[in-house]
Amino acid sequence: MNIRRVVTGHDESGRSVFASDDEVEGLTMDILPGWEFMDMWGADATPTFPDDGAKPIAPAYFPAVDGFRFSFSVIPPKDTPPVEGVDPDDALATVNAALPGMMDHLEPDGFHTTDTVDMEVIIKGEVTLVLDDGQEKLLRAGDTVVQNGTRHVWRVDGPEPCLMAVFMLGAHRSGEGA
Repeated sequence: MNIRRVVTGHDESGRSVFASDDEVEGLTMDILPGWEFMDMWGADATPTFPDDGAKPIAPAYFPAVDGFRFSFSVIPPKDTPPVEGVDPDDALATVNAALPGMMDHLEPDGFHTTDTVDMEVIIKGEVTLVLDDGQEKLLRAGDTVVQNGTRHVWRVDGPEPCLMAVFMLGAHRSGEGA
């Protein structure tokens, strides 16, 4: 999947301009069959206006404290079969190169916890958000969720994948940091 990213900026006289208009290609990984990631925008510092439309540097998949990420994810149905003939070490290296740090947070059962506030909106399909105590919420197109560093997993029970827009802010846990 490709998603169009239009970025505005300013010209030399301070007037508003369209600085870039690009297609962001989805990343797929053999070790995560059916998942797709579209990295739209992010940085690990207070944002500044890149008037030339250049995407800021965001070296890791999850943002550092005070950093942010804007992305889309396609979540596949839970019965999506694994890709055949994949070397696990090569596949893991591919994910680590394309989405640095993501696998460091992912447990074998798919649960994960990050030091982020995540704001998500379901664009298409349905997905179940499962918390570590077994509580579940079914989310449908148009639904939103705000997660505050909670341990969770996403599960698509139906036959169609789910498209979700994600905005993450790096955060301190209660009692940590400034």
